[in-house]
Amino acid sequence: MKILVINTGSSSIKYELFDMDHCKILAGGLAEKIGEESSILTHKRTLPNGESEKNVDENTIADHYEGLNRIVGLLVDPEHGVIADKSEISAVGHRVVHGGETFHSTTIIDEDVIAAIMENIPLAPLHNPPNLMGIEVAGSIFPDAPQVAVFDTAFHQTIPSHAFLYAIPYEMYEQHKIRRYGFHGTSHAYVSEQAAEYLGRPLTELNLITIHIGNGASMTAIKNGKSVDTSMGMTPLAGLVMGTRSGDIDPALPFFMADHLGISLQEINRLLNKESGLKGLCGTNDMREVIENMKKGDKQAAVALETYTYRIKKYIGAYFAALEVVDAVIFTAGVGEHAPLIREKSCQGLSRLGIEIDAVKNAVPGGGIREISSSDSEVKVLVIPTNEELEIARETQKAIENV
Repeated sequence: MKILVINTGSSSIKYELFDMDHCKILAGGLAEKIGEESSILTHKRTLPNGESEKNVDENTIADHYEGLNRIVGLLVDPEHGVIADKSEISAVGHRVVHGGETFHSTTIIDEDVIAAIMENIPLAPLHNPPNLMGIEVAGSIFPDAPQVAVFDTAFHQTIPSHAFLYAIPYEMYEQHKIRRYGFHGTSHAYVSEQAAEYLGRPLTELNLITIHIGNGASMTAIKNGKSVDTSMGMTPLAGLVMGTRSGDIDPALPFFMADHLGISLQEINRLLNKESGLKGLCGTNDMREVIENMKKGDKQAAVALETYTYRIKKYIGAYFAALEVVDAVIFTAGVGEHAPLIREKSCQGLSRLGIEIDAVKNAVPGGGIREISSSDSEVKVLVIPTNEELEIARETQKAIENV
């Protein structure tokens, strides 16, 4: 079985083609700057010897339909392709950012599902429309393959009401569904499953704190395998300090900015999402640059790192309180997997909670699952590479097999 996974943005299509029988990536890549003069299509395929072959096409891509057609052309290309015909693709799995309260699990797409995703556009106005565009384009190119929606928010639909409700007039929730939803659900689900396999225990018996930190960042408290709290909210702006997002702030701050600084609500929204976080604190959202600048004596970079890791540490403590017992703390995503300093500082001083990192293990680079906790640590501390695309492919496979 071959499954194509698509993540459609407003001017991009990220894709990976999986051979599910052998659980491996056949090809993948990114079409970006769609609709602009300088489009780029980067395509990689896995060669029989396991090495990767890369092709870059910088010809203009007029729209998403042309973009996906070009991608299919590369997949079936006699010289550089990985399949003989597009009919070999059994299903197309789509990342859909916001399912609201409508979708609690992965769903095969039909007209009713499309209508429901459209109804949730107010909850994710920047993400759901391009996700829908990807569904429409893929449906026209693969008319015989099931289209499947995998929602970022679905994993968090097990969060209880006392954790997802905001303390505002209840009718705001009843009438407009204003509540905490959470995101990065496919990543948190994937690494929790990997942790259970590594620890040799059923996921339903594990309490975990998963820490997904890349340019976007979120944490989740997982009790007996189910999400019971998460740091992002109704939107991905809440929670941890991120690359360009502020994370948690005083809710009155936007009103102060509007009243005293004369900034419009639209500009405040842009500022909090695009100009804040690490970028706002020290001028760059690239954690590698932040760490390098800190080592060179940049005081703002040092402050940014302290703020970033302090917020993670606070959420670890909060989720300990929520879970009462924790079996493992898991770091994942770009920063979580590749920045030992961030892991170290985020767990410093938590020995009373049973969390102790082994400095030598933490400093060793590598792929795959790594245990970085000390032998005295009551709580396992793991680094687990995430694979959201593979999780989407697996969810897609389950959906079409359960029809």
